[in-house]
Amino acid sequence: MLDIIRDTLGAIKSISPLRLKNAQAHLDSLTKPPGSLGLLEDLAKKYVAIRDTDHPSISKKAVIVFTADHGVTEEGISAYPAEVTPQMVQNFLDGGAAINVLARQQNAEVLIVDMGVNHLFAPHPDLLDRKIAFGTRNMAKEPAMTRAEAEESIAIGIQIAAQLAVKGVDLLATGEMGIGNTTASSAIFSVLGNLPANQVTGRGTGIDDTALNKKISVIQKALEIHSPNPEDPIDILAKVGGFEIGGIMGLLLGASAKNIPVVIDGLISSAGASLAIKLNPSVKDYIFPSHRSVEPGQKVFFDLMETPPLFDLKMRLGEGTGAVLAFGMIEASVKIFNEMATFQSAGISDRAKIQRFP
Repeated sequence: MLDIIRDTLGAIKSISPLRLKNAQAHLDSLTKPPGSLGLLEDLAKKYVAIRDTDHPSISKKAVIVFTADHGVTEEGISAYPAEVTPQMVQNFLDGGAAINVLARQQNAEVLIVDMGVNHLFAPHPDLLDRKIAFGTRNMAKEPAMTRAEAEESIAIGIQIAAQLAVKGVDLLATGEMGIGNTTASSAIFSVLGNLPANQVTGRGTGIDDTALNKKISVIQKALEIHSPNPEDPIDILAKVGGFEIGGIMGLLLGASAKNIPVVIDGLISSAGASLAIKLNPSVKDYIFPSHRSVEPGQKVFFDLMETPPLFDLKMRLGEGTGAVLAFGMIEASVKIFNEMATFQSAGISDRAKIQRFP
């Protein structure tokens, strides 16, 4: 294992139970019935505990969109050709994708990371060139990547998290783009959940029944050929994953080590997050799940997190769109924590309080 991965894993600590307790005590002192803001209170105290401060703030938000191509597209498992990956990356850079629109609405930076797109892009201020290769190999025939490449992808994510910490980013979201990556993610969830491929595989970009059956059979074949070790997340990533999934893993590890909360998007981001949790279970303390994707494999992630999603809008776009939508809820919770009057400061009798809502 690369030193940067080992050192980062060692630096991740569980969030403080005392910090959570004190945050709840402050929330209970605000001018409202205890617990009456429900999930907003849970979001606030988790954010406070992650940032390890009594005076939390959200001043810099960013969504990191990891991009890469997948050799498994040769098998006809997507409704779109592989050429769409670089075309969509250029759309991100031009500011025309859904993630750009939603990020502008949230005043969040969008950073695109080329982990392995089969294309050479012109330099752009919003593009990080971290290309490992021009896409992964076809996992139906050989491992998607070498173990060294898998570790490199994780290390890149860790390094990006460290750079963002220096910039003062205090809330992150994961995003991704890569034709074929729902196949890789479904394979990962099949291993992690010890579930047959047909229980974790969905239609991705909107494939028909014939293509869905092909997709399931390709995943089954890849798992039979390579036998990923369910106790070794890096082995799983190398054999059936993607470079962008490794980048998401690394970003989560690096952010957790730097006390930066990360909002997880849909299926692919959840796959990266699940592998990160398997490497170090404390990572889940630093994760805010955003939405429930229509892809069935994501259930494995929620089971690992032991936390339900914040909302379900029947989305399956990726890019980080669901995660950025959650920014507003988290930011609202922090404003409640910081700006709402307490019973004491407002001169309201403690007897005005009522029992905590169920």
